[in-house]
Amino acid sequence: MAYLISDDCTACGTCIDECPVEAISEGDIYKIDPDICTDCGTCADVCPVEAIHPA
Repeated sequence: MAYLISDDCTACGTCIDECPVEAISEGDIYKIDPDICTDCGTCADVCPVEAIHPA
């Protein structure tokens, strides 16, 4: 199961630098590609607004 980024995302960029498989893309609200996400949880661990959760 991939992680999802909620509307609470502030597009700060912290998660992009942490993703080991580059599954996160930029935007007003960042998106995680479920086909690439390995469910490692690193992005959720570093999100300062806790906007990233398991699907």
